[in-house]
Amino acid sequence: MPAVSKGDGMRGLAVFISDIRNCKSKEAEIKRINKELANIRSKFKGDKALDGYSKKKYVCKLLFIFLLGHDIDFGHMEAVNLLSSNRYTEKQIGYLFISVLVNSNSELIRLINNAIKNDLASRNPTFMGLALHCIANVGSREMAEAFAGEIPKILVAGDTMDSVKQSAALCLLRLYRTSPDFVPMGDWTSRVVHLLNDQHLGVVTAATSLITTLAQKNPEEFKTSVSLAVSRLSRIVTSASTDLQDYTYYFVPAPWLSVKLLRLLQCYPPPEDAAVRGRLTECLETILNKAQEPPKSKKVQHSNAKNAVLFEAISLIIHHDSEPNLLVRACNQLGQFLQHRETNLRYLALESMCTLASSEFSHEAVKTHIETVINALKTERDVSVRQRAVDLLYAMCDRSNAQQIVAEMLNYLETADYSIREEIVLKVAILAEKYAVDYTWYVDTILNLIRIAGDYVSEEVWYRVIQIVINRDDVQGYAAKTVFEALQAPACHENLVKVGGYILGEFGNLIAGDPRSSPLIQFNLLHSKFHLCSVPTRALLLSTYIKFVNLFPEIKTTIQDVLRSDSQLKNADVELQQRAVEYLRLSTIASTDILATVLEEMPPFPERESSILAKLKKKKGPGTVTDLEEIKKERNSDVNGGTESTPVNASTVSTPSPSADLLGLGAAPLTSSAPPPSSTGSLLVDVFSDSASVVAPLAPGSEDNFASPDLASSEVVSEEPADTVHDADELIHKFVCKNNGVLFENQLLQIGLKSEFRQNLGKLDADRRELSRRRRASSPDALQKDSCICAAAPLKHCTYRHSPRLLLQI
Repeated sequence: MPAVSKGDGMRGLAVFISDIRNCKSKEAEIKRINKELANIRSKFKGDKALDGYSKKKYVCKLLFIFLLGHDIDFGHMEAVNLLSSNRYTEKQIGYLFISVLVNSNSELIRLINNAIKNDLASRNPTFMGLALHCIANVGSREMAEAFAGEIPKILVAGDTMDSVKQSAALCLLRLYRTSPDFVPMGDWTSRVVHLLNDQHLGVVTAATSLITTLAQKNPEEFKTSVSLAVSRLSRIVTSASTDLQDYTYYFVPAPWLSVKLLRLLQCYPPPEDAAVRGRLTECLETILNKAQEPPKSKKVQHSNAKNAVLFEAISLIIHHDSEPNLLVRACNQLGQFLQHRETNLRYLALESMCTLASSEFSHEAVKTHIETVINALKTERDVSVRQRAVDLLYAMCDRSNAQQIVAEMLNYLETADYSIREEIVLKVAILAEKYAVDYTWYVDTILNLIRIAGDYVSEEVWYRVIQIVINRDDVQGYAAKTVFEALQAPACHENLVKVGGYILGEFGNLIAGDPRSSPLIQFNLLHSKFHLCSVPTRALLLSTYIKFVNLFPEIKTTIQDVLRSDSQLKNADVELQQRAVEYLRLSTIASTDILATVLEEMPPFPERESSILAKLKKKKGPGTVTDLEEIKKERNSDVNGGTESTPVNASTVSTPSPSADLLGLGAAPLTSSAPPPSSTGSLLVDVFSDSASVVAPLAPGSEDNFASPDLASSEVVSEEPADTVHDADELIHKFVCKNNGVLFENQLLQIGLKSEFRQNLGKLDADRRELSRRRRASSPDALQKDSCICAAAPLKHCTYRHSPRLLLQI
């Protein structure tokens, strides 16, 4: 950079800055700034023959005022005029002003681009550097379109100076990140790869950053960079610190370039050439060996640079996943960091070992550190490190240590930080199911999970418990007995009441032979929790009561008394009131055979993708340890043999769960097949209707799957899912400018929204209208959500409207 002459000190600027600093109040500062702005404006307008020094000084003052937080609406043209100056300091101030104050939509962009083109064509390295810096700082699409074809030529030209090559590489990288479509791939791509062999390490460092980004999108174009990167890395790793004196940082030779080269190699699989592969292995072994050497300096900068190269080398070893010896050595090296006094090193070690645990070569080596990880979980002060420890325990879990890990995670859950409790609950639920040798242990674990952290047990978790119990006959009796005992505690979480109510409603008869769990005792136990629960749970318990009417006829009178009570029939909540009326009516007029058909056990659920695992992936984001499950399938076989069946939300059998994508914007629509015809359809007509109208058959096990004849016609409503009438993406865009309207509509359902906003508060009302009365039981709480027995009867039997509303406070 040219030396600044003594006359370029800009004394006027120094005086102005001093005046601003000496202001006693904000008002005095604003007054001084306004005075200076008026003076600069008059100079720019009145004096047409301002010299370059004066323009530079006034533009500098405007820049300083802008940095103080004041708006600047003039002086841009004068800054552009400075770009044509041949003096470095004037051109520098002009480019600085443009980089900070001129936006991409300015009318001066064409003038600026012309000035930049002139500087790039001047072959003056100083002016070229200023122009390239300005392009990179602004980085607009207009500049990318104007210069993306010119900068690669400067980069690969043989007569370009090293400093300009560095700037050109980083400028091209900036343009590619902002506007990749304007950066064409051409002959220059093969030539830029050879910059990895440049003698100037600054050029190599800048070129490596550019090639790494380009190779991620166009790997075939830059495949030849692998051998050159290995060669350059080998020279750096095997060199002494004195050989690269200008690029040695605290006795570590070129650490930043080493890290960039290792990241570049992670864009490709292991080299096919045996010589290149052997050389790379030698480099990685050398890096691991140097990590064992005593430090050459006690300063933290030395250890930081050394460990940066080491962790990037371990990342490359994990990426290749082909050298068992290197993987085990990397695992042992990370194990030493687990007890390091530096928190950052412990964090990075745990994070890297999570990935190592997915490799078949290093999984056993990772498991040897289980006690250290458990100890970190108990004693670590930093919550982020404890969270990484939980992730590592989850990643290293298999059948041999599943019960130990689940037990430790449950113990930690009692004192865990609130921010990670929900994630731990999800992981415990997944591990308990995946590695359950005995499903009685699974039931005990989930019930214990609800007891410890019931508030963080989502619907997906207890839905899955219900599905496991329903699908496996050998665990149904044990589950009923266990939940019955758990409900006897003085204080039970509401989720436990839900699980208990559902399981006892389905399988309470399996334990009714014991006098300690007779039908009446079961009913009294559940009803004792009724008044302490929320409305959805009470609705589920009412469904359990009507199930008891079928399972235990001897307590039918007791249950009818409860349903007939004023607290139910005159309940303020329309859902509870409706259920009480319908269930009381059903228990009164339906015969034993009809009750047995309507209220029979739920059929087994089909196995589908785990909603618990999907929720964990969504919470953690892509690229986490939950995405590595496919790699470990051979270790995750199901209890009954074969590959493991992923957990399924019971609510996904026919309709989405409450947490599912209601509008179908992000998932494929669910389909369901029609059940076989049933002979009970005519019986229902005889009971609930005076006329022999045609009704659709019942699906086995669907308690609330009633169909009602249309009042105007006797058509049977089709069970096939209706095609969407309106595209949800189009409908949702209407709410950009409107506060109400229809969000979703098809042949069966219409969902409308109405919103109201005042300052920072908002209210959102959602109104659901069913265009068909045809509904199907689909989830463990199907009766809780969509039950409508009166829909099978003429309207004279029903005075309730099906339009639940949702109120959200934003």
